[in-house]
Formats: sequence, C-alpha cells, structure tokens
Amino acid sequence: MKNENRTYLGVPAHRPRVGFFELSSCEGCQLQLLNNEATLLEFLDLVEIVQFREGMTERSDDYDIAFVEGSVTRDDEIMRLKGIRSQAALLVAFGSCACFGGVNQLKNRFLDQEWVKKSVYGDHSIATREAQPLSAHIKVDLEIFGCPVEKGEVERIVVNLVLGKTIEHPKYPVCMECKANENICLFDLGEPCLGLVTRAGCDAWCPNNRFGCWGCRGPAEVANIKQMQEVMKKYGIEAERVLDRLECFGGFAEVAASLRQQLRVTPNAGSHNDVR
Repeated sequence: MKNENRTYLGVPAHRPRVGFFELSSCEGCQLQLLNNEATLLEFLDLVEIVQFREGMTERSDDYDIAFVEGSVTRDDEIMRLKGIRSQAALLVAFGSCACFGGVNQLKNRFLDQEWVKKSVYGDHSIATREAQPLSAHIKVDLEIFGCPVEKGEVERIVVNLVLGKTIEHPKYPVCMECKANENICLFDLGEPCLGLVTRAGCDAWCPNNRFGCWGCRGPAEVANIKQMQEVMKKYGIEAERVLDRLECFGGFAEVAASLRQQLRVTPNAGSHNDVR
C-alpha cells in the first residue's frame, strides 16, 4: 500500500486504494455506503476509491483492497473473481451473498437445476450454476456480514484496516444486542427469531423494528442450536418456519441440513418428512 503523511487521531495512517465489485447480487451492500451521507466524506477521506460502479464512472485496476459483493452463479464470474483476487493484496467478502451464497443459494435446494432453468426462463438460453460463496473459489481475507451490510460496522472495519488493527467480529449473538436495546422479545409477540443464534454486530437491526431475525449474518461463535430448538418448541413455532429462516441466507446451511434430516426420521413429522 502507498504511504502518505496522513494521520488518524494522531496515528500515522495509510490511504489504501480500494475497488468495489459485484457478482450476482442486488448491489444493496454497496448502496449502503452511498446512503451513509452523514459520514460519507470522512469515509472517503480514509481511502482512495479507484473503482466503484455504483458511485463513479472512472475506474482503475490498481487497487490494494477489493470489496466483492454477490455470490458466484456463473462460470465467467469465477474467472472474473480470480482476476480480482490476483490484483488485490486484501480481498473482502462484502455481505451475505459473498460470505454464504445469500438468498441466491435458495435455488440450490432444487436438485434438478436444469428443471429450474426451464421453469423460470423457458426456452431462453441462460448461463447459470449452483450459487456459491466467494470462498468456494478463492482465498477470502476478511468477511463483512449482513444483508445488507451495516454501514456503521463497515466504517469501523475500514478504520481498523487503515490503521493496521486486527479485525474481530462479535462472538455473542444478536440476542445480547437486542436485550441491551431493551426491546420486547419477539417470541412473546408470536414472531420467530434467530437472534439467539445469529452473529451480532448489526445492533439488532431487524428486532429493533419488530421484525424477527432471519440469520443473515450467519451463526454466532457461541450459538446454542439445541437451545434454539427448545425455545422454538416452547413458543409453538413450527419446524418448517424455523427452517425457512435457517436456509434463507446460507450461513446456517449445515444446521438446516441436519434439522431437515431429523424431520425425515422423526415419527409423526407429518408433511415435513417430504419437504425439500
């Protein structure tokens, strides 16, 4: 990275060259940065953005850090991703699609992908494949979770990158942030919520707005899945509603697969036995 005589709170700081890129995604995570008008100028002063299709027409392939949004769903995206990786000293998976496959990976639940293409696109030829996270194809140096990412968290991480500090994500679940914000527990309102097993860092964004967590940030390091099942059962939340949330963004793929297997072998599971 290029050195400049710059400081942040008196600490010498580099101003890295940054590029933002997108694969299969809605580009909402990049848009989050532009939506942060209150501190956007300060954020831009920390880095030199040399490629960012959402916000500028100029572009350069000379960058130190690459933020890549979206999941891999085509062969040409694999080639593009490897090209970005070869140019970047540091590559960041930006958002849930990049980290886990995101909502795009829901199509992976269909075992016959050719049937999916036929059903959606008819006779139109389209290049598509199983949706995968970036890490399935290249080395990822850092992940920033969320759908979309939380702009305040992104700024904190970028500051730490500029200062050369270690990046550490919370190990506790969203439930702790929710309690700290003095919210009414959504289970008491009859709403399922994955906040008790999902990685914190979003300041309980959805529960703050009376919307149950869907686990877009993936499992917390101390996630207690067994306790989650007990809580869901206590409040009468159907297993299929829980699975819908666990499978939505891909971060809980292994947990969801295990629970689906349990449903298939559990007596009296009813229609859940055939769910796919």
